[in-house]
Amino acid sequence: MKIDYDFKYYNFSLLILIVLMNVCGILIVRSAANMDEAIVSRQIIGSLAGVCACIIVSFIDYRKLLKYVNLIYLVCVIMLAAVKLAGVVRGGAGRWIVLPVLGQVQPAEFVKIGIILFFAAFFDRHKEEVSSPRILLRAIILFSVPAALILIEPNLSTTIIISVIFAVIVFCAGLNLRWVLGFAAAAAVMFGALLYTFTTELYQHIPFLEEYQKNRILGFLYPDQYASISLQQSRSVLAIGSGELLGKGLYNTDISSVKAGNFLIEEDTDFIFAIIGEELGFRGSLLILAGFLLIIILILMTASRAKDTGGKLICIGIAMWIGFQTFVNIAVATAIFPNTGVPLPFISRGVSSLLSIYIGMGIVLNVGLQKNK
Repeated sequence: MKIDYDFKYYNFSLLILIVLMNVCGILIVRSAANMDEAIVSRQIIGSLAGVCACIIVSFIDYRKLLKYVNLIYLVCVIMLAAVKLAGVVRGGAGRWIVLPVLGQVQPAEFVKIGIILFFAAFFDRHKEEVSSPRILLRAIILFSVPAALILIEPNLSTTIIISVIFAVIVFCAGLNLRWVLGFAAAAAVMFGALLYTFTTELYQHIPFLEEYQKNRILGFLYPDQYASISLQQSRSVLAIGSGELLGKGLYNTDISSVKAGNFLIEEDTDFIFAIIGEELGFRGSLLILAGFLLIIILILMTASRAKDTGGKLICIGIAMWIGFQTFVNIAVATAIFPNTGVPLPFISRGVSSLLSIYIGMGIVLNVGLQKNK
């Protein structure tokens, strides 16, 4: 396949924007980690590796990647199976494996890319029969395998994120409106039934939820009765509110600081938005949100100019990944969602998260780089 690039289409604005967001993330992580140089150094190394990977991937024809999606899918399943068989367990969850040279990585982060590529290629091949029951059933079965492996790690939050990504890809591939309404109705009924079980003792019999996950949902629904469970989110909301308009400033050690008082845990990963709210204030929080919104808009603009369905679906999937994961992270920090651990893209500590999302952005840049005839 001949590579035909026109470099006037290279989206330098998007590349610069994600690097700037990442630089902000390093500064915020440094404050959240109380200037722990080991953590900061690892984050900087991961960021540099991510930028390099992004630039390299941006010159690899995404259509060549789509030719190998079956192999990519198989590698994803093998990695997830390896997590279950020989994964590193932390906090009751086995989500990491140790690889030579790379060290400890979280495969589920890279599986997000694999799922986006696989189903972009799948629905590109079947774009004329997306609403066929046979094709839909095949897609759901193929998706269920990695989703189930992630769920049993256990990693409910990532399972929800990849499920939303999959649903949006199917919808944007041209799914018939009747199917969309049917799936939406079924999802609403299931969600309502799940909520109902938590008003009774039936929630104890839900097989796919771990005990700590049930407790987190109870803490969210009944914060007064389960104050110790909802305490982390309450402190997060307190930290965000205490920042007021301008914030207390990065690296502050004020006695009134929620961060300085060590009242938060996972403040450099899952609850990093609490640090943003406290130290950068409402103004800084809005700037971070504006940065994410601009990234998503630029990705969707790339999708609108993609030369084929596969490229369009890749961009839509990655835009949904960044958008929904950002929403979940902030919703947890502001007590809109039950407590569940997901990193804030480009901001939170975590090399696996950084590398995976930079690779995804490299693929988006390549979609935009393809000459639009």
